Amino acid sequence: MSTTVDDLGARLIAEEGAHLAHNYHPLPVVVSRAEGVWVTDVEGKRYLDLLSAYSALNFGHGHPAILAAAREQLDRLTLTSRAYHNDRLGPFATALAQLCGKDLVLPMNTGAEAVETGIKVARAWGYRTKGIAPDAATIIVANGNFHGRTTTIVGFSDDPTAHDDFGPYAPGFVHVPYGDADAIAAAIDENTAAVLLEPIQGEAGVVLPPEGFLQRVREICTANDVLFIADEIQSGLGRVGETFACDREGVVPDVYLLGKALGGGILPLSAVVANEDVLGVIRAGEHGSTFGGNPLAAAVGLRVVEMLASGEFQARAKALGAHLEASLQSLIGHGVTTVRIAGLWAGVDIDPAYGTGREIAEKLLARGVLVKDTHGQTIRIAPPLTIRATELDWAVEQVRHVLSA
Repeated sequence: MSTTVDDLGARLIAEEGAHLAHNYHPLPVVVSRAEGVWVTDVEGKRYLDLLSAYSALNFGHGHPAILAAAREQLDRLTLTSRAYHNDRLGPFATALAQLCGKDLVLPMNTGAEAVETGIKVARAWGYRTKGIAPDAATIIVANGNFHGRTTTIVGFSDDPTAHDDFGPYAPGFVHVPYGDADAIAAAIDENTAAVLLEPIQGEAGVVLPPEGFLQRVREICTANDVLFIADEIQSGLGRVGETFACDREGVVPDVYLLGKALGGGILPLSAVVANEDVLGVIRAGEHGSTFGGNPLAAAVGLRVVEMLASGEFQARAKALGAHLEASLQSLIGHGVTTVRIAGLWAGVDIDPAYGTGREIAEKLLARGVLVKDTHGQTIRIAPPLTIRATELDWAVEQVRHVLSA
């Protein structure tokens, strides 16, 4: 175990190891409280959070406006199930639909639930609107994707860690290389209901598609009567300097899949957002969730949407992202081989001669910076959008120090 973990932290980690299923490989730090962009461990040491719970904390830990909305709602009503109406769901759905420029919202809880819902909607649309033969609908997906960990979703993953030993898998998915619009066009046939893509692949290491790719996907889908489904669960809601990553190319998909930051870092909240001609294919009783659209989540989600509507956080992410990019580029050739960045979201590839991504993340932990590795040599940087330029500068200096050491 890392020497950065003191006695109390070590005891708590050991307790987890004894009774918690080993489905994650966390860094050796035990967080007990947080505020803004800083977290504090059980020993009182502070760390700058450059992960933001994979973008679920776009607005930082304990944002006062979001906490206020949650506290007010906690005293009024938390859950009814969708067996009844509640007074928070309508305002939330209206605000989110307006933010997306769409007609309808279908609220769920987790990001994986949003993806599963999007798959069901696409298939139902394919049969009921496009006229695809029963049980023949297919959905085109990209290599390197990460859309969640349900059995359906991992079935079309090409990551062995996510995929292997969980079959048999659901059929109906066609793989193409990420960023290859011509491959998408070639894969479409009379049974194609949708193209499901991350506008930027997050888990793969913040992989950006070629310029113009999303525009070509939009054109191809429109020309072939195929739905374009954008998984904006990590990339959306201000992270990349726009409300959605699709906005970087002026593209509007048929379906948005949203999650993570939509819950304000307080609770799980996701949604599928589309127009009536698409999302309207779902009939009463065909899909739902006991907690989906609960009043507490709706109150928090409404506050999040109101904050995004001002454009403040998108502007911060764009300006600070440019600042961060300039700093990270200076590390290339000094322990870093490649930097990919969109807004305040960066994938930094570590030169293998300097260590693995995990080793660099552990060394940064010892210096008070929290990042997380992915796919061996990449570390991801995704701070809360409330971070300051001086804090970014300090974080990059810690990366520079770790690499130079």
